[in-house]
Amino acid sequence: MATHNLEHLRTFLTVYRVGSLTEAAKMLGISQPTASTHVHSLEQNLGFRLFERSPSGVTPTPKAEGLAKDVGQHIDALDDLAYISALSGANESVHLGGPAEFLTAMLLPHAQKLTEAVGARLRIRFGLAEGLLDELRAGDLDMVVSAVQPRVQGVTGTPLYDEEFVLVAAPSWRSSLSADAPDEAELAAIPVVAYSENLPIVRRYWRTVFERRPDNLRTSWIVPDLRGVRAAILAGAGMSVLPRYLVEEDFASGTLVALHAPEWAPLNTVYLATRTGDLDRNHQLRSLASAIHRLAGS
Repeated sequence: MATHNLEHLRTFLTVYRVGSLTEAAKMLGISQPTASTHVHSLEQNLGFRLFERSPSGVTPTPKAEGLAKDVGQHIDALDDLAYISALSGANESVHLGGPAEFLTAMLLPHAQKLTEAVGARLRIRFGLAEGLLDELRAGDLDMVVSAVQPRVQGVTGTPLYDEEFVLVAAPSWRSSLSADAPDEAELAAIPVVAYSENLPIVRRYWRTVFERRPDNLRTSWIVPDLRGVRAAILAGAGMSVLPRYLVEEDFASGTLVALHAPEWAPLNTVYLATRTGDLDRNHQLRSLASAIHRLAGS
């Protein structure tokens, strides 16, 4: 019976899962020529081709499909053992990235449960989706909560949470409106507290609800943090569009009110992203992902 180099099998499995020699090499921390050599040597040893090459990447052959099925669980089990062994060191941590507002409101209140789920120290990094997903692919992060669907090669995202957006303000602004269901013209009289100059969240709400751009709105504040936007509108600075999870308690206490109740509220799907294959071979990340899904849905 032929024997095969374990590293060659690991490289093959990574290439099979991400569909690219270049991306597999980055994930494994080796050069692209080395990854290509591993696959070629395995093909020579096996006596058949594993991938069809093309400018856009590689496509597994039927024999590669069978080999991946045969060796995948065993390679993953070995990687699991190596990961568990590494975590016995005092400095090992799991790195989770995501939007500051979502992580602060939805996950950090359950910090103890997350720690118990992962069995290691958690390190949190706030940031925008694009940069965090690049860090995930590079190996600087282990998991990312992303406000956009991941479209980075070598990264897999699963839907985590549908955030509902609501148009909110302090009660004094609601009492200044003459109609129970104010139209766009009435709302345009209220100043806007925005996340950024181009009003990304407000613009999305206006296009979904009113089917037009919010060109008639007057911006009074730009606050690049949704928690800061909330603080400003609590102080009466104007109106804004915020995710419902961030203002649910304010609605309950009456310190903020919804200015508009559309038939269909704008939604945005939040994703939980990991490097492709990591959840299959890493029980700690699987446990953490399960806990995050459970807590986000509670």
